[in-house]
Amino acid sequence: MRYVRSNRLRTVALAAALLATATSGTAAAAGDGGAGSAESGKSAENPASADRGQRPAASLTGTAKLTRSLGDDITFSFDARLAAKHNDDPLRATGTFRFSHYLNGEGAWAEADVDCLVTGGKVAVVSGVITDTDLPGAKGLRVGVTVHDQGRNDRLGYSWAATGSPVEDKDLAPCVSSAPFEKVKRGTGDFRVLPWQPEL
Repeated sequence: MRYVRSNRLRTVALAAALLATATSGTAAAAGDGGAGSAESGKSAENPASADRGQRPAASLTGTAKLTRSLGDDITFSFDARLAAKHNDDPLRATGTFRFSHYLNGEGAWAEADVDCLVTGGKVAVVSGVITDTDLPGAKGLRVGVTVHDQGRNDRLGYSWAATGSPVEDKDLAPCVSSAPFEKVKRGTGDFRVLPWQPEL
């Protein structure tokens, strides 16, 4: 289901409000984490981008595994960007992200096409519609993920944190996710967030 915008300014205001909520949640969850590792534009340029040579308006890249005491193998990978020419419209973000969760040989994976990206400071909220997966009932649903880029201490949250499964969120809006409460497994995190600078 495609999200229809009625007013571009309203979209930017909504995205900014969502970002403020995510950022305040991150501050409570992350405490005094280490400084972020993102460098302006690093690993964010896409040679096939329509505006080559320009810094994206925002981006989220990288791969990491999450820390779980039972030994779960949980991986998230991102390649999402908002082109400079679409700086005022986070719903024009493009790219993909992939996640998987396995324990004792059982689990599932999914890949989503990005449909919204909002970043601020070291925090990113991205959403997308699942296009390929082996999780029954998940294809075609929207999911959201939050990343806090803190160098070696990255954190992550996801829209199904309260329900336990992406399949339970049937009508999720774009760029909606949870606070980044999960910790990235040491030595695996290389998430990089390029902050968005909208003209407000």
